[in-house]
Amino acid sequence: MKHKQLTITILTFCVAAFSGMKAASAASFSVIADGLYNAGGLSFSPDGNLYVTEAGIGGSGGCVPPASGQGDSLCYGTSGAVTKIENGKTERILTGLPSIALPDGTGAGGPRDIQFDTTGKPYVLIGYGANPAFRDRNLGYTDLGKIIAPDFKTNSWTSVADFANYELANNPDGGDVGSNPLGFVIDGNKLVAVDAGANDLLSVNTDSSNLQAVTTFPEDILTNPVFPPSDTPSNEPAQVPSQGEVVRSPTAGLLLSETLRERPSQFATQPVPSGVAKGPDGAYYVSQFTGFPFPEGGAKIYRVGADGTSVFADGFTQLTDLEFDPAGNLYALQYANQSAWKGNFDGSVIKIAPNGTRTTLLSGNGLESPSALTIGADGAVYVTNRGDRPGLGQVLRIENIKSVPEPDSNLGVLAIAALGVAWLHKKRIPQPSHK
Repeated sequence: MKHKQLTITILTFCVAAFSGMKAASAASFSVIADGLYNAGGLSFSPDGNLYVTEAGIGGSGGCVPPASGQGDSLCYGTSGAVTKIENGKTERILTGLPSIALPDGTGAGGPRDIQFDTTGKPYVLIGYGANPAFRDRNLGYTDLGKIIAPDFKTNSWTSVADFANYELANNPDGGDVGSNPLGFVIDGNKLVAVDAGANDLLSVNTDSSNLQAVTTFPEDILTNPVFPPSDTPSNEPAQVPSQGEVVRSPTAGLLLSETLRERPSQFATQPVPSGVAKGPDGAYYVSQFTGFPFPEGGAKIYRVGADGTSVFADGFTQLTDLEFDPAGNLYALQYANQSAWKGNFDGSVIKIAPNGTRTTLLSGNGLESPSALTIGADGAVYVTNRGDRPGLGQVLRIENIKSVPEPDSNLGVLAIAALGVAWLHKKRIPQPSHK
């Protein structure tokens, strides 16, 4: 079930508990774009240029209540955009996209991911982050919670599928209704997306037909979870309450202050799927952000194949994205290496080799609250950094990646090879102009 969750349903969106062999790595990075507004997904087009989504900062239009039911409303505007990075220059090539955000521009729902098919046709996923029942009623017609096909030349787009409305009409996991699609992958003539609010994996044909849920993801039951102090101020309003704020817990309708005071030995938390990649074996691999209280080491990578849904790897913290390289290595991105309520947003890029070896390519040292990654034809890893900070978002190019395996840890080895696989900042910032 999806309770009235205190979770990062607006992912603007932990040092990993590594299993298997670990490795040391030395990497450097360069900043190839900055000044982005709630930077999200990024992808290379067939022409070799890099494109990144910006969820924007909402606007002064209609408003909807946040997923937690508490705190400031999320208000609508058309500040979302897609930015092209070419030869060291950035240019917004698609503007006026729908966006909702808190009054200070954080917590934004809007353009969250972009992918290109083999012909170079782009598709853009628009997030939402609230109850779909409020969308049309409060905001009028918008493309929040949908996937669109844009035309960069005319600065226009057409709607392909309405994921938020699908959740409203079908609610596949049977819990509370909520929608926030965050990431997708193109698989032939199918668009396969994760909805962090609905806790499911969805598929739709590029001609808009056959929209359906592929699978849903279960709640996690935490044993003796670690909660923030009851008076902890919130850096992320969608995650934990601000000081003095009265918020209801995801369990039994208790006030959060009561939940924290009682320190339950077991606590149900949302799965919050955040990213999806197609593996060399044809299965889909889905990253998990997890819900409040964002347990360190509690995030998993799920494998969704013809044989069902299973846990492929675990021991991560607040994952936001996944990507495979041509050699079959899987790259996982951590939004923060510690539970978000601790206020330390140093993230990590972790490489998982086909034999299960995990290598941390970069951790902290400027990598902060990253939201997505992709692999370039040059073999470098490209990451959207500070993805929850309007006006401060960046795209990093991680390079000089070299690693030397270290002795196995005492944490145990995930039987990855046995699978047979070969291979959210408080100041409102005005809308910028890009050169």
